[in-house]
Amino acid sequence: VQLQASGGGLVQAGGSLRLSCAASGRALSTYAMGWFRQVPGKEREFVAAISESGGSTYYADSVKGRFTLSRDNAKTTVYLQMNNLKSDDTAVYYCGAMAIVGPLKRLGWTALISEMKRGDYPYWGQGTKVTVSS
Repeated sequence: VQLQASGGGLVQAGGSLRLSCAASGRALSTYAMGWFRQVPGKEREFVAAISESGGSTYYADSVKGRFTLSRDNAKTTVYLQMNNLKSDDTAVYYCGAMAIVGPLKRLGWTALISEMKRGDYPYWGQGTKVTVSS
């Protein structure tokens, strides 16, 4: 599956952006999706994850209450709505997909979160840059 991330840009602190992660080549209905971000010189940071159905989400403490993850499996797109942006949110944002099949499917969402946070996804988008000016 190919992933295309978009929606990044320059925004003032307190503003909003919506990132999209569109898939091609395969339906996303069996994939859990995650977003990570990275600042040059720093390690990649987990941001949020959403289950295959979209019924369950999980957020890093740093974005909880400000970011909302949703998905439209019919349109094979995942959205990351980012509100009340802060300068610390400045980074390149990447979306990733993980097929939830076999042993992973038996884990359940709570147990799966650790896998999602680890970020060993077989599929990644190219990244979209978000810059928040203070």
